[in-house]
Amino acid sequence: MTTERKPPHSTRPLPAAVWERLKSLQPGQRIRITQGVKVGSTKTWTFTVEGTFRCLDSLATGLATDRLREDDIVIPVIHFTKDNKEMSSVTVDERTKVELL
Repeated sequence: MTTERKPPHSTRPLPAAVWERLKSLQPGQRIRITQGVKVGSTKTWTFTVEGTFRCLDSLATGLATDRLREDDIVIPVIHFTKDNKEMSSVTVDERTKVELL
């Protein structure tokens, strides 16, 4: 009996193409994550990081005060281990590209 993996809880749903790649990841696989980050109104910086996939989860962010539920933001996050053994994570959005190495 196989169980279909469900996407992590998120305030905004993941694009189908991003989810298709993420649900195929298995712990121990080598991955490369590339993201474009908008800086200011005209610049975009691209960063790339490589490591060993650990797990996919959700990260709840928000304010530390009792406010509206809409103030809470929940985002998917990829946990991985870099080659230097540093445990790290990257949040996932529509600009996230994940490649198997």
